[in-house]
Amino acid sequence: MATQAKRPRVAGPVGGGDADPVVGFLSWCRRVGLELSPKVAVSRQGTVAGYGMVAQESLQPGELLFAVPRAALLSQHTCSIGSLLERERGVLQSQSGWVPLLLALLHELQAPASPWRPYFALWPELGRLEHPMFWPEEERRRLLQGTGVPEAVEKDLANIRSEYYSIVLPFMEAHPDLFSPRVRSLELYQQLVALVMAYSFQEPLEEEEDEKEPNSPLMVPAADILNHLASHNANLEYSANYLRMVATQPIPKGHEIFNTYGQMANWQLIHMYGFVEPYPGNTDDTADIQMVTVREAALQGTKVEAERLLLCERWDFLCKLEMVGEEGAFVIGREEVLTEEELTTTLKVLCMPAEEFREFKDQDGWRNKREEDSLTITNIPKLKASWRRLLRDSVLLTLQTYATDLKTEQDLLSNKEVYARLSCREQQALQLRYGQKMILHQLLELTS
Repeated sequence: MATQAKRPRVAGPVGGGDADPVVGFLSWCRRVGLELSPKVAVSRQGTVAGYGMVAQESLQPGELLFAVPRAALLSQHTCSIGSLLERERGVLQSQSGWVPLLLALLHELQAPASPWRPYFALWPELGRLEHPMFWPEEERRRLLQGTGVPEAVEKDLANIRSEYYSIVLPFMEAHPDLFSPRVRSLELYQQLVALVMAYSFQEPLEEEEDEKEPNSPLMVPAADILNHLASHNANLEYSANYLRMVATQPIPKGHEIFNTYGQMANWQLIHMYGFVEPYPGNTDDTADIQMVTVREAALQGTKVEAERLLLCERWDFLCKLEMVGEEGAFVIGREEVLTEEELTTTLKVLCMPAEEFREFKDQDGWRNKREEDSLTITNIPKLKASWRRLLRDSVLLTLQTYATDLKTEQDLLSNKEVYARLSCREQQALQLRYGQKMILHQLLELTS
Protein backbone atom coordinates (compact mmCIF):
# COMPACT_ATOMS: atom_id res chain seq x y z
CA MET A 1 0.00 0.00 0.00
CA ALA A 2 1.32 3.46 -0.92
CA THR A 3 2.65 5.70 1.82
CA GLN A 4 0.14 8.41 2.59
CA ALA A 5 0.86 12.05 1.92
CA LYS A 6 2.47 14.09 4.61
CA ARG A 7 3.95 17.43 5.43
CA PRO A 8 7.34 17.12 7.06
CA ARG A 9 7.11 17.97 10.75
CA VAL A 10 10.15 18.24 12.95
CA ALA A 11 10.11 18.11 16.72
CA GLY A 12 11.24 21.11 18.68
CA PRO A 13 9.69 24.48 19.38
CA VAL A 14 10.89 27.65 17.71
CA GLY A 15 13.30 29.26 20.13
CA GLY A 16 14.02 26.09 22.14
CA GLY A 17 12.47 24.68 25.29
CA ASP A 18 12.60 21.19 26.80
CA ALA A 19 8.99 20.68 27.98
CA ASP A 20 6.73 18.38 26.00
CA PRO A 21 5.30 20.73 23.35
CA VAL A 22 2.02 18.76 23.09
CA VAL A 23 1.31 19.13 26.83
CA GLY A 24 2.04 22.86 26.63
CA PHE A 25 -0.14 23.23 23.53
CA LEU A 26 -3.11 21.39 25.07
CA SER A 27 -2.86 23.52 28.20
CA TRP A 28 -2.86 26.63 25.99
CA CYS A 29 -5.93 25.30 24.10
CA ARG A 30 -7.87 25.11 27.39
CA ARG A 31 -6.83 28.67 28.30
CA VAL A 32 -7.97 30.18 24.99
CA GLY A 33 -11.20 28.15 24.75
CA LEU A 34 -10.10 25.87 21.91
CA GLU A 35 -12.36 22.86 22.47
CA LEU A 36 -10.81 19.51 21.52
CA SER A 37 -13.11 16.48 21.45
CA PRO A 38 -12.12 13.79 24.00
CA LYS A 39 -12.31 11.36 21.06
CA VAL A 40 -9.23 12.84 19.33
CA ALA A 41 -5.57 13.26 20.31
CA VAL A 42 -2.61 15.26 19.01
CA SER A 43 0.07 12.64 18.57
CA ARG A 44 3.37 11.67 17.00
CA GLN A 45 2.39 7.98 17.08
CA GLY A 46 0.07 6.51 14.46
CA THR A 47 0.48 9.48 12.10
CA VAL A 48 2.09 9.60 8.66
CA ALA A 49 4.85 11.90 9.93
CA GLY A 50 5.60 14.07 12.93
CA TYR A 51 2.54 15.52 14.61
CA GLY A 52 -0.95 14.61 13.46
CA MET A 53 -4.39 13.98 14.91
CA VAL A 54 -5.62 10.47 15.70
CA ALA A 55 -9.06 9.13 16.65
CA GLN A 56 -9.05 7.83 20.24
CA GLU A 57 -12.55 6.41 19.69
CA SER A 58 -14.51 5.75 16.51
CA LEU A 59 -16.08 8.86 14.96
CA GLN A 60 -19.16 9.31 12.77
CA PRO A 61 -19.72 11.82 9.93
CA GLY A 62 -20.81 15.18 11.32
CA GLU A 63 -19.07 14.76 14.69
CA LEU A 64 -17.16 17.80 15.94
CA LEU A 65 -13.42 17.14 16.30
CA PHE A 66 -12.49 20.56 17.64
CA ALA A 67 -13.66 24.18 17.60
CA VAL A 68 -11.25 27.12 17.41
CA PRO A 69 -12.56 30.47 18.71
CA ARG A 70 -11.72 33.34 16.38
CA ALA A 71 -9.77 35.04 19.19
CA ALA A 72 -7.27 32.12 19.11
CA LEU A 73 -6.55 32.58 15.39
CA LEU A 74 -3.26 34.28 14.60
CA SER A 75 -3.75 36.92 11.92
CA GLN A 76 -2.88 40.52 11.11
CA HIS A 77 -5.99 41.50 13.09
CA THR A 78 -5.49 39.42 16.26
CA CYS A 79 -1.73 39.90 16.75
CA SER A 80 -0.40 42.45 19.27
CA ILE A 81 0.58 44.92 16.50
CA GLY A 82 -2.78 44.59 14.72
CA SER A 83 -3.72 48.27 15.09
CA LEU A 84 -0.36 49.37 13.61
CA LEU A 85 -0.73 46.96 10.66
CA GLU A 86 -4.22 48.30 10.05
CA ARG A 87 -3.02 51.95 10.16
CA GLU A 88 -0.15 51.18 7.77
CA ARG A 89 -2.28 49.00 5.47
CA GLY A 90 -1.57 51.23 2.45
CA VAL A 91 2.22 50.80 2.53
CA LEU A 92 1.94 47.04 3.21
CA GLN A 93 0.06 46.18 0.03
CA SER A 94 1.80 43.58 -2.11
CA GLN A 95 1.21 41.16 -4.95
CA SER A 96 0.82 38.23 -2.53
CA GLY A 97 -1.37 40.04 0.01
CA TRP A 98 0.52 38.16 2.75
CA VAL A 99 2.80 40.93 4.10
CA PRO A 100 0.66 41.94 7.13
CA LEU A 101 0.40 38.31 8.36
CA LEU A 102 4.12 37.74 7.81
CA LEU A 103 4.97 40.88 9.80
CA ALA A 104 2.62 39.67 12.54
CA LEU A 105 4.52 36.35 12.66
CA LEU A 106 7.92 38.07 12.64
CA HIS A 107 6.84 40.18 15.61
CA GLU A 108 5.17 37.40 17.64
CA LEU A 109 8.04 34.93 17.11
CA GLN A 110 10.53 37.20 18.91
CA ALA A 111 8.13 38.61 21.50
CA PRO A 112 8.92 36.81 24.81
CA ALA A 113 5.35 37.31 26.05
CA SER A 114 3.59 36.30 22.82
CA PRO A 115 0.37 34.47 23.73
CA TRP A 116 0.97 32.07 20.81
CA ARG A 117 4.31 30.66 22.05
CA PRO A 118 2.83 27.24 23.01
CA TYR A 119 1.33 27.09 19.50
CA PHE A 120 4.71 27.90 17.89
CA ALA A 121 6.20 24.95 19.80
CA LEU A 122 4.34 22.55 17.46
CA TRP A 123 5.67 24.23 14.32
CA PRO A 124 8.32 22.44 12.26
CA GLU A 125 11.88 23.72 12.53
CA LEU A 126 11.96 26.54 10.02
CA GLY A 127 15.43 25.60 8.83
CA ARG A 128 14.26 22.11 7.83
CA LEU A 129 11.24 22.83 5.65
CA GLU A 130 11.20 20.61 2.56
CA HIS A 131 9.69 22.98 -0.03
CA PRO A 132 11.64 22.89 -3.33
CA MET A 133 12.48 26.60 -2.80
CA PHE A 134 14.99 25.37 -0.18
CA TRP A 135 16.58 22.72 -2.42
CA PRO A 136 19.87 23.61 -4.15
CA GLU A 137 19.03 24.95 -7.61
CA GLU A 138 20.92 22.14 -9.38
CA GLU A 139 18.97 19.48 -7.46
CA ARG A 140 15.65 21.24 -8.12
CA ARG A 141 16.34 21.43 -11.86
CA ARG A 142 17.64 17.86 -12.11
CA LEU A 143 14.79 16.21 -10.17
CA LEU A 144 11.86 18.41 -11.19
CA GLN A 145 12.65 19.28 -14.81
CA GLY A 146 9.49 19.22 -16.93
CA THR A 147 7.11 19.28 -13.95
CA GLY A 148 6.57 23.06 -13.88
CA VAL A 149 7.89 23.34 -10.31
CA PRO A 150 11.33 24.96 -10.99
CA GLU A 151 9.67 27.78 -12.94
CA ALA A 152 7.08 28.35 -10.18
CA VAL A 153 9.84 28.40 -7.53
CA GLU A 154 11.93 30.93 -9.47
CA LYS A 155 8.93 33.28 -9.62
CA ASP A 156 8.34 32.79 -5.88
CA LEU A 157 11.95 33.55 -4.97
CA ALA A 158 12.00 36.70 -7.11
CA ASN A 159 8.71 37.91 -5.58
CA ILE A 160 9.83 37.11 -2.00
CA ARG A 161 13.10 39.01 -2.46
CA SER A 162 11.35 42.01 -4.01
CA GLU A 163 8.64 42.07 -1.31
CA TYR A 164 11.19 41.78 1.50
CA TYR A 165 13.50 44.57 0.38
CA SER A 166 10.83 46.99 -0.89
CA ILE A 167 8.18 46.61 1.86
CA VAL A 168 9.05 44.35 4.80
CA LEU A 169 12.59 45.41 5.73
CA PRO A 170 11.84 49.18 5.49
CA PHE A 171 8.80 48.63 7.74
CA MET A 172 10.81 46.70 10.34
CA GLU A 173 13.58 49.32 10.28
CA ALA A 174 10.98 52.04 10.80
CA HIS A 175 9.78 50.22 13.95
CA PRO A 176 12.99 48.93 15.60
CA ASP A 177 11.27 48.69 19.00
CA LEU A 178 8.88 46.02 17.57
CA PHE A 179 11.32 43.96 15.47
CA SER A 180 14.64 42.85 16.93
CA PRO A 181 17.64 42.63 14.55
CA ARG A 182 17.49 38.80 14.66
CA VAL A 183 14.19 38.71 12.72
CA ARG A 184 15.37 41.17 10.06
CA SER A 185 16.60 38.52 7.65
CA LEU A 186 15.61 37.53 4.11
CA GLU A 187 16.29 33.87 5.01
CA LEU A 188 13.80 33.92 7.92
CA TYR A 189 11.25 35.80 5.80
CA GLN A 190 11.52 33.15 3.06
CA GLN A 191 11.02 30.39 5.65
CA LEU A 192 7.91 32.12 7.01
CA VAL A 193 6.51 32.53 3.48
CA ALA A 194 6.90 28.76 3.06
CA LEU A 195 5.27 28.17 6.43
CA VAL A 196 2.29 30.38 5.55
CA MET A 197 2.09 28.64 2.16
CA ALA A 198 1.90 25.25 3.86
CA TYR A 199 0.09 25.89 7.13
CA SER A 200 -2.24 28.88 6.75
CA PHE A 201 -5.93 28.86 5.84
CA GLN A 202 -7.89 31.27 3.68
CA GLU A 203 -11.51 31.84 4.60
CA PRO A 204 -13.67 31.44 1.48
CA LEU A 205 -15.63 34.46 0.27
CA GLU A 206 -19.42 34.41 0.49
CA GLU A 207 -21.19 33.94 -2.86
CA GLU A 208 -22.25 37.60 -2.98
CA GLU A 209 -18.59 38.62 -2.33
CA ASP A 210 -17.16 36.88 -5.40
CA GLU A 211 -15.92 40.16 -6.88
CA LYS A 212 -13.94 41.04 -3.72
CA GLU A 213 -10.23 40.42 -3.18
CA PRO A 214 -9.55 37.02 -1.52
CA ASN A 215 -9.47 37.02 2.29
CA SER A 216 -6.05 37.36 3.95
CA PRO A 217 -4.47 34.11 5.18
CA LEU A 218 -4.91 33.02 8.82
CA MET A 219 -2.96 30.70 11.09
CA VAL A 220 -5.47 28.28 12.68
CA PRO A 221 -4.04 26.41 15.72
CA ALA A 222 -5.05 22.70 15.84
CA ALA A 223 -6.38 22.77 12.25
CA ASP A 224 -2.84 23.00 10.84
CA ILE A 225 -1.83 19.84 12.72
CA LEU A 226 -3.93 17.70 10.36
CA ASN A 227 -2.15 16.22 7.35
CA HIS A 228 -3.67 16.11 3.85
CA LEU A 229 -5.16 13.36 1.70
CA ALA A 230 -7.24 13.69 -1.46
CA SER A 231 -9.59 11.12 0.14
CA HIS A 232 -9.77 13.08 3.41
CA ASN A 233 -12.10 12.33 6.34
CA ALA A 234 -12.51 15.80 7.91
CA ASN A 235 -13.28 19.32 6.78
CA LEU A 236 -12.98 22.84 8.25
CA GLU A 237 -16.20 24.84 8.57
CA TYR A 238 -16.32 28.61 9.17
CA SER A 239 -18.90 30.41 11.33
CA ALA A 240 -19.19 33.81 13.01
CA ASN A 241 -17.45 32.91 16.29
CA TYR A 242 -15.68 29.59 15.68
CA LEU A 243 -13.87 27.52 13.04
CA ARG A 244 -14.95 23.89 13.42
CA MET A 245 -13.23 20.74 12.16
CA VAL A 246 -15.92 18.12 11.45
CA ALA A 247 -15.66 14.45 10.46
CA THR A 248 -16.91 13.82 6.91
CA GLN A 249 -16.55 10.00 6.94
CA PRO A 250 -16.60 7.28 9.61
CA ILE A 251 -13.15 7.27 11.26
CA PRO A 252 -12.25 4.05 13.11
CA LYS A 253 -10.44 4.18 16.45
CA GLY A 254 -6.68 4.53 16.00
CA HIS A 255 -6.92 5.98 12.49
CA GLU A 256 -5.39 9.31 11.54
CA ILE A 257 -7.67 12.27 10.80
CA PHE A 258 -6.94 13.97 7.47
CA ASN A 259 -8.04 17.36 6.23
CA THR A 260 -7.89 18.52 2.60
CA TYR A 261 -5.93 21.51 1.37
CA GLY A 262 -8.17 21.61 -1.71
CA GLN A 263 -8.12 19.79 -5.04
CA MET A 264 -4.39 19.85 -5.58
CA ALA A 265 -2.20 18.19 -8.18
CA ASN A 266 1.07 16.73 -6.97
CA TRP A 267 3.10 19.58 -8.49
CA GLN A 268 1.08 22.01 -6.36
CA LEU A 269 1.49 19.86 -3.24
CA ILE A 270 5.27 19.67 -3.53
CA HIS A 271 5.56 23.34 -4.47
CA MET A 272 3.38 24.64 -1.62
CA TYR A 273 3.70 21.93 1.07
CA GLY A 274 6.87 19.96 0.34
CA PHE A 275 5.29 16.52 -0.27
CA VAL A 276 3.36 14.52 -2.88
CA GLU A 277 0.77 11.75 -2.68
CA PRO A 278 2.40 8.61 -4.12
CA TYR A 279 0.81 7.21 -7.27
CA PRO A 280 -2.08 6.38 -7.59
CA GLY A 281 -3.29 8.04 -4.35
CA ASN A 282 -3.81 11.57 -5.63
CA THR A 283 -7.07 11.45 -7.58
CA ASP A 284 -6.73 15.22 -8.17
CA ASP A 285 -3.39 14.91 -9.99
CA THR A 286 -2.94 16.72 -13.31
CA ALA A 287 -0.46 17.16 -16.14
CA ASP A 288 0.04 20.44 -18.00
CA ILE A 289 0.55 20.98 -21.71
CA GLN A 290 1.95 24.48 -22.17
CA MET A 291 -0.18 26.50 -24.58
CA VAL A 292 2.89 27.55 -26.57
CA THR A 293 3.75 23.84 -26.97
CA VAL A 294 0.51 23.34 -28.93
CA ARG A 295 1.50 26.29 -31.13
CA GLU A 296 4.93 24.73 -31.63
CA ALA A 297 3.34 21.38 -32.55
CA ALA A 298 1.06 23.12 -35.06
CA LEU A 299 4.01 25.02 -36.59
CA GLN A 300 5.81 21.69 -37.10
CA GLY A 301 3.01 20.73 -39.47
CA THR A 302 3.39 23.80 -41.72
CA LYS A 303 5.36 23.51 -44.97
CA VAL A 304 5.41 26.98 -46.52
CA GLU A 305 5.64 30.55 -45.24
CA ALA A 306 1.99 31.31 -46.06
CA GLU A 307 0.87 28.43 -43.81
CA ARG A 308 3.09 29.70 -40.99
CA LEU A 309 1.70 33.23 -41.31
CA LEU A 310 -1.89 31.92 -41.26
CA LEU A 311 -1.09 29.85 -38.16
CA CYS A 312 0.29 32.95 -36.40
CA GLU A 313 -2.91 34.80 -37.35
CA ARG A 314 -4.98 31.98 -35.86
CA TRP A 315 -2.90 32.09 -32.65
CA ASP A 316 -3.29 35.86 -32.36
CA PHE A 317 -7.05 35.43 -32.73
CA LEU A 318 -7.06 32.82 -29.93
CA CYS A 319 -5.16 35.33 -27.77
CA LYS A 320 -7.82 37.95 -28.56
CA LEU A 321 -10.52 35.46 -27.49
CA GLU A 322 -8.47 34.96 -24.25
CA MET A 323 -8.29 31.22 -24.91
CA VAL A 324 -4.47 31.11 -24.88
CA GLY A 325 -1.53 33.08 -23.49
CA GLU A 326 2.24 32.87 -23.65
CA GLU A 327 2.52 31.58 -20.06
CA GLY A 328 -0.74 29.59 -19.89
CA ALA A 329 -1.20 25.83 -19.82
CA PHE A 330 -3.90 23.33 -20.74
CA VAL A 331 -4.57 21.24 -17.63
CA ILE A 332 -5.39 17.54 -18.02
CA GLY A 333 -6.68 15.49 -15.08
CA ARG A 334 -6.98 11.73 -14.86
CA GLU A 335 -10.67 11.76 -15.74
CA GLU A 336 -11.34 15.23 -17.16
CA VAL A 337 -9.81 18.11 -19.09
CA LEU A 338 -9.89 20.99 -16.60
CA THR A 339 -9.42 23.57 -19.38
CA GLU A 340 -11.94 21.98 -21.75
CA GLU A 341 -13.22 25.19 -23.38
CA GLU A 342 -9.74 26.61 -23.98
CA LEU A 343 -8.30 23.39 -25.44
CA THR A 344 -11.38 22.65 -27.57
CA THR A 345 -11.37 26.15 -29.07
CA THR A 346 -7.59 26.02 -29.67
CA LEU A 347 -7.70 22.67 -31.49
CA LYS A 348 -10.72 23.81 -33.49
CA VAL A 349 -9.16 27.11 -34.60
CA LEU A 350 -5.70 25.69 -35.37
CA CYS A 351 -7.10 22.74 -37.35
CA MET A 352 -10.03 24.26 -39.31
CA PRO A 353 -9.75 24.88 -43.07
CA ALA A 354 -8.64 28.41 -44.06
CA GLU A 355 -12.06 29.47 -45.39
CA GLU A 356 -13.79 28.22 -42.26
CA PHE A 357 -11.33 30.21 -40.13
CA ARG A 358 -12.13 33.42 -42.06
CA GLU A 359 -15.84 32.89 -41.36
CA PHE A 360 -15.10 31.99 -37.73
CA LYS A 361 -12.98 35.12 -37.28
CA ASP A 362 -15.56 37.39 -38.93
CA GLN A 363 -18.17 36.12 -36.48
CA ASP A 364 -15.74 36.61 -33.53
CA GLY A 365 -15.94 32.88 -32.81
CA TRP A 366 -19.04 30.72 -33.13
CA ARG A 367 -21.37 30.62 -30.20
CA ASN A 368 -22.58 27.03 -30.72
CA LYS A 369 -20.52 23.97 -29.78
CA ARG A 370 -21.15 20.64 -31.43
CA GLU A 371 -21.42 17.61 -29.17
CA GLU A 372 -18.78 15.64 -31.13
CA ASP A 373 -16.28 18.43 -30.39
CA SER A 374 -16.70 17.99 -26.62
CA LEU A 375 -13.25 17.43 -25.12
CA THR A 376 -13.90 14.92 -22.35
CA ILE A 377 -11.30 12.21 -21.74
CA THR A 378 -13.69 9.51 -22.99
CA ASN A 379 -14.53 11.52 -26.12
CA ILE A 380 -10.92 12.09 -27.28
CA PRO A 381 -10.86 8.99 -29.58
CA LYS A 382 -13.97 10.38 -31.36
CA LEU A 383 -12.38 13.75 -32.15
CA LYS A 384 -11.48 14.68 -35.75
CA ALA A 385 -8.24 13.10 -36.92
CA SER A 386 -6.55 16.52 -37.29
CA TRP A 387 -7.42 17.44 -33.68
CA ARG A 388 -6.12 14.11 -32.37
CA ARG A 389 -2.91 14.45 -34.37
CA LEU A 390 -2.23 17.98 -33.03
CA LEU A 391 -3.01 16.90 -29.47
CA ARG A 392 -0.75 13.85 -29.82
CA ASP A 393 2.14 15.94 -31.22
CA SER A 394 1.71 18.38 -28.32
CA VAL A 395 1.89 15.52 -25.79
CA LEU A 396 5.05 14.14 -27.44
CA LEU A 397 6.72 17.56 -27.27
CA THR A 398 5.69 17.86 -23.60
CA LEU A 399 7.19 14.46 -22.76
CA GLN A 400 10.50 15.63 -24.27
CA THR A 401 10.80 18.32 -21.57
CA TYR A 402 11.44 15.66 -18.88
CA ALA A 403 14.99 14.36 -18.36
CA THR A 404 13.81 10.71 -18.22
CA ASP A 405 11.16 8.57 -19.90
CA LEU A 406 8.25 6.64 -18.38
CA LYS A 407 10.02 3.26 -18.52
CA THR A 408 12.94 4.59 -16.44
CA GLU A 409 10.47 5.81 -13.80
CA GLN A 410 8.57 2.49 -13.83
CA ASP A 411 11.80 0.52 -13.37
CA LEU A 412 12.75 2.66 -10.34
CA LEU A 413 9.30 2.33 -8.77
CA SER A 414 9.07 -1.42 -9.30
CA ASN A 415 12.48 -2.14 -7.73
CA LYS A 416 11.79 -1.74 -4.00
CA GLU A 417 15.45 -2.01 -2.98
CA VAL A 418 16.59 0.68 -5.39
CA TYR A 419 13.60 2.90 -4.51
CA ALA A 420 14.36 2.60 -0.77
CA ARG A 421 17.91 3.86 -1.39
CA LEU A 422 16.66 7.07 -3.00
CA SER A 423 16.62 10.22 -0.87
CA CYS A 424 13.24 11.56 0.28
CA ARG A 425 13.48 14.32 -2.35
CA GLU A 426 14.30 11.81 -5.09
CA GLN A 427 11.30 9.67 -4.10
CA GLN A 428 8.93 12.66 -4.01
CA ALA A 429 10.17 13.96 -7.38
CA LEU A 430 9.89 10.48 -8.91
CA GLN A 431 6.29 10.10 -7.76
CA LEU A 432 5.49 13.57 -9.15
CA ARG A 433 7.03 12.90 -12.57
CA TYR A 434 5.49 9.44 -12.79
CA GLY A 435 1.95 10.70 -12.06
CA GLN A 436 2.22 13.42 -14.70
CA LYS A 437 3.65 11.03 -17.32
CA MET A 438 0.90 8.47 -16.68
CA ILE A 439 -1.69 11.14 -17.57
CA LEU A 440 0.26 12.17 -20.68
CA HIS A 441 0.69 8.55 -21.82
CA GLN A 442 -3.04 7.99 -21.35
CA LEU A 443 -3.54 10.88 -23.81
CA LEU A 444 -1.11 9.27 -26.23
CA GLU A 445 -3.17 6.07 -26.18
CA LEU A 446 -6.43 7.96 -26.67
CA THR A 447 -5.08 9.97 -29.63
CA SER A 448 -3.40 7.07 -31.48
